[in-house]
Amino acid sequence: MLVIFLKTLPFFALIGLGWGAGRLRFFPEAATEWLTRFVFYFALSAMLFRFAANLSLAEIFDPAFALAYLSGCTIVYLLAFAVALTRKVTIPEASIEAQCAVIGNTGFLGVPMLTVLLGPSAAGPVLMVLAIDLIVFSSLFTLIITAAREGHLSPRIVRVLAVGLLKNPMIVSMVAGLAWSATRLPLPAPADEFLTILGAAATPGALFAIGASLASKTAERVSVALWLSFAKLVLHPAAVAVAALFVFDVDPFAAGVMIAAAALPVAGNVYILARHYGVAPHRVSASILFSTAISIITVSVVIAWITGV
Repeated sequence: MLVIFLKTLPFFALIGLGWGAGRLRFFPEAATEWLTRFVFYFALSAMLFRFAANLSLAEIFDPAFALAYLSGCTIVYLLAFAVALTRKVTIPEASIEAQCAVIGNTGFLGVPMLTVLLGPSAAGPVLMVLAIDLIVFSSLFTLIITAAREGHLSPRIVRVLAVGLLKNPMIVSMVAGLAWSATRLPLPAPADEFLTILGAAATPGALFAIGASLASKTAERVSVALWLSFAKLVLHPAAVAVAALFVFDVDPFAAGVMIAAAALPVAGNVYILARHYGVAPHRVSASILFSTAISIITVSVVIAWITGV
């Protein structure tokens, strides 16, 4: 446990450095926004493209893996949704709380951290988790919000969802990388070096940006935020672990990566959705803040468990 904690500590120390810079206003919110854009559109996209370009579709997509992850997510999603409804909140609010319970920070934290801690072979399973989160659950939230507010689903929402996915650089970079992989051509040396250098900026840039963005987060609705943090950090990886280890025939290493990815704190893009649609952004903000702080311990515990340390 101590060995794994010391390995994960530098990643969370980078988050803490960003938080300190943000709290001291040395790194203002505008700077955080532009750093996040650089990581999102350039550094992380380069890293994802390079990973995907060196993998085949078979190494990323495994039906048993996808079903196990979807099953675990669905159970926790429905639980969080039901708990929210017992508090008499609206359908959109229940939906955003359910998002907090199952959408982890796979892009900015999971991809750089897990591929370092668990090795390059973790890239395929991590990319699969990221793709499911972005394609399935982000789309589900949009569908629920639209149905709740308009009273029906129109063909227009399909176009909105498609455009949203096509504009997401993480999806585009993964698809482009797989397309290159399908050609069976090696990346030209200058291109590979370019992607390596640019992608190397993803890890420190993303972690610093996470911390700086947390500096502006508020801790309102503490009881709800703590419940959602518990659902995300404990219930979500537990449900995924049961599905992957006991229900579906998932490769043990891939199952471990999946469980580690499920143990990540609430993703920042959930807050972006909440703010965009005007659905409980402060509640989501507090959930991100608490879950990220607590995950310093819980992620270390989960990784120590799956690696047998």
